[in-house]
Amino acid sequence: MAELSKKLGDVELDGLIADITPKTEVRGKTIRKLEEETTYKRGTIFGVSSTDNKLVILGTEDGTVTADCILCDDVTVGTSEDVIATVYTAGCFNENKVIVKDEYTISAEDYDTLRKYGIVFKSAMAAN
Repeated sequence: MAELSKKLGDVELDGLIADITPKTEVRGKTIRKLEEETTYKRGTIFGVSSTDNKLVILGTEDGTVTADCILCDDVTVGTSEDVIATVYTAGCFNENKVIVKDEYTISAEDYDTLRKYGIVFKSAMAAN
C-alpha cells in the first residue's frame, strides 16, 4: 500500500510575518546591482529609487527612495547584474524583525507609504 503520510521537511519560524490579515502578496522585483557584493537578509525593506525605478535598501541616499516592499528570502546582489528577487508587496509584519540600512530609522512617512501598498506592522511575540 502506498505511503499516505510522509514528513517532507521542517519549517523554522522567524517571526517576520505577524498576522494573516492583510493577506500576504508576493511578486518579483528588480534589485539594483551594487558596487560591492552584498547578501540581503529576509525581512529587508526596499524602496524604489526615482533615478531608475529599481529597488535599493531603505535608507539609501539616492535622490528620492520611496518605501515599497519586504524581501521574502535571503538574496545575494553582485556587482555585474541587477537581481530579480521575490518580495512581499502586502501583508502584516513584525516591526522588530524588519531590516533597513545601518543607522537609518523608519520614518512615519515610510510607514504611511507602506500602509498604502497594503504592508502593515504590529508587534508580535518572538518565535520560539
